[in-house]
Amino acid sequence: MARVSQEHLDARRRQILDGAASCFARNGFHATSMQDVLKEADLSAGAVYRYFRGKDELIAAIVTDVLDTVRGILEQAARESPPPTPDVLIPRALARMREQRPATLDDGEWMFPRLMIQVWTETTRSPELAAVLGEGYDKVRRAWGRVAEGYQEAGLMSADADTDAVARAMIALVQGFAAQMALFGGISERTLGEGLRALMAVGPVRTDT
Repeated sequence: MARVSQEHLDARRRQILDGAASCFARNGFHATSMQDVLKEADLSAGAVYRYFRGKDELIAAIVTDVLDTVRGILEQAARESPPPTPDVLIPRALARMREQRPATLDDGEWMFPRLMIQVWTETTRSPELAAVLGEGYDKVRRAWGRVAEGYQEAGLMSADADTDAVARAMIALVQGFAAQMALFGGISERTLGEGLRALMAVGPVRTDT
C-alpha cells in the first residue's frame, strides 16, 4: 500500500476543521452533530474519526489553530524594525486572518467573529476548553508583548511602559472589534485602523490664530 504523504494528511485535517468550523458558526456547538460535520466536510465517519474523536476535540483544535495563526502573524510583525504601529498592525492582522481563513456563511458573512463569540460562551461550560483557550491567549499575549518591546527599542514607546498591559489592551481591541463584527456586521478593518489612528493622535489641538 502506498504511504499517504504528510501534505495529504494535513490537507485532510484542514478540510475537517474548516467543515466543522462552518457548522459551528452557522448553528452553534450544541445544535451541530457529528453527522452535520461529516456532510459539510464531505467525508466518511472513518476519515473524520481518524483525526478527531468527537465535537469537543474538534472545537479545541479549531481554537488552537486560530490562535496559533494569530500568534504567527504577530511574531512576524515583532521581527520588523520597528513593528507596525497598532493602527496598521491590527487591521493588517485581521486582513491576513481573513485571507488565511476565508470561510464565510451562506450570506457571505465571515464566520470567525461569530465563532469566536460561541467559543467564549462555551468556555463557561467547559473547563477543558477554557484551559485550551487560556493557553492560546497566553501565547498571543506574549507575542503582543514582543511587539510592544519592539516599540520600546525603536523609541516609539516609553521604556518604562508595561508591555503586558499593552498586550492585554491590544487583545481587548481585537476582541471588541470582532464582537461588533459578529453582532452588527458591516464594519471593516479599515474602520478600526482609522479609529485607532485618531485615538493615537489624541492631545491638545492646535488652532491657528
